[in-house]
Amino acid sequence: MHVKSNNTMKAIRVQKFGGPEVLQIAEVPAIAPGPGQIVVRVHAVGVNPVETYIRSGKYAKLPPLPYTPGSDGAGVIEHLGAGVSEWRVGQRVYIAGAPSGTYAGQTLCEPTQLHPLPDAISFAQGAALGVPYTTAHLALFHRGQARPGETVLIHGATGGVGLAALQLARAAGLTILATGGSERGRELLRREGAHHIFDHHNPDYPADILDATNGRGVDLVLEMLANVNLGHDLPLLAPDGRVLVVGSRGPVEINPRDLMARNADIRGVMLFLAPPSVTADIHRVLVAGLESGALRPIISREYALAEAPQAHGAAITSGAAGKIVLIP
Repeated sequence: MHVKSNNTMKAIRVQKFGGPEVLQIAEVPAIAPGPGQIVVRVHAVGVNPVETYIRSGKYAKLPPLPYTPGSDGAGVIEHLGAGVSEWRVGQRVYIAGAPSGTYAGQTLCEPTQLHPLPDAISFAQGAALGVPYTTAHLALFHRGQARPGETVLIHGATGGVGLAALQLARAAGLTILATGGSERGRELLRREGAHHIFDHHNPDYPADILDATNGRGVDLVLEMLANVNLGHDLPLLAPDGRVLVVGSRGPVEINPRDLMARNADIRGVMLFLAPPSVTADIHRVLVAGLESGALRPIISREYALAEAPQAHGAAITSGAAGKIVLIP
């Protein structure tokens, strides 16, 4: 657990924005909950690409320094603040939001930021749920309004959001076309049930996608790297198609006629702008999917908490095949 006494714990502290080396492990005071708050003993931490952007200082909303990164994790409830009645000490939970950060041995949460973790789901798998699965569901079903029988192209399907979207779309009755940049990743997509799989490094992949749909195109595109792919996505859309922009690292040039000719839409997806009622509904679906076995988070690699710099490097490297987690 990396806790030397009841009064301290290990945590990653960022004193200044910069490269991965600013992720420094430190001994910090243990957390006590205030009224209405919960302290969770963290057993696994989900590492998300957005945390690398925040750490670098290149993000729209930055936390005050110093700070502990992370919003996702899983563990066991350790302490309940006054007035908390819906949870109990010792309960297994996954974390989707934590004011004190999750890259630590303990984290402080509001009751609405915790969700029950079924016994069949490991702590590492639980740590993979928060941002990736909530974002995937928001993109597919709230922003994208996906319906059973529609066709979805998941661009970059081997990362955390992509695999979450694949599993959610499969359970909802969509036909799934998925791209992966490595043979290992494409084999994972086969095992996870994608109907058609493509190598996005192959220059002919757009034509292959159209062939797979008999020239009609796809109803939805989940786009993780819009600055590279968006201009190529639009000609792949079916009439009334939608592109859901989940990630982008810069500007891109498109031809608006590609939208006009298909009566199509480009829709942005930002999890942190979703109303609390929507995210609460999404987590109910996620817990049910975990209990039924429809959702099975896939872990690519586990790192020790002190290896957070290496984990940040892995989180933004192409060719991913699952989720990167830290183990405090």
